[in-house]
Amino acid sequence: MRVAITGHRELPAETARLVADGLRAEIRDYPAAELVGLTCLADGADSIFARLVLDHGGRLAVIIPACEYRAALPEPHLATFDALCAEASEIVELDYVAAEPQAYLAAGLRMLDTANHLIAVWDGRPPAGPGGTADIVAAARDRGLPVTVIWPPGACRA
Repeated sequence: MRVAITGHRELPAETARLVADGLRAEIRDYPAAELVGLTCLADGADSIFARLVLDHGGRLAVIIPACEYRAALPEPHLATFDALCAEASEIVELDYVAAEPQAYLAAGLRMLDTANHLIAVWDGRPPAGPGGTADIVAAARDRGLPVTVIWPPGACRA
């Protein structure tokens, strides 16, 4: 079972805890040996999901949107990004150089190409620009891919 994640970044601590609880409940019924988490390892929902997949006994498949992606991540997130990459069983780097919306959209669509299910940590708002959570949810729904939205009561964005 290949499960992709899309979701908001820069989550406040309490929202991150609520999201982790929701994600844990969502993946707990997947057999660990069959679970592959598809992620770009951004800060926020992506990395929370990745850690939970590994803790559950699943594997990670990481899509790196661009050569400059790591440099574009928040500095406090880099150690987490590096640690999760080191534990990934598969890493695919797209051909984009700059970490920009087109690369993010391409990475999200690439995840959907092999996913059986999409989990979206999403407040339901329209996209702020191309390549965000709302775009990936719309693309998954257009493809007929099952989508589970997680946005727990009390969650908020920074």
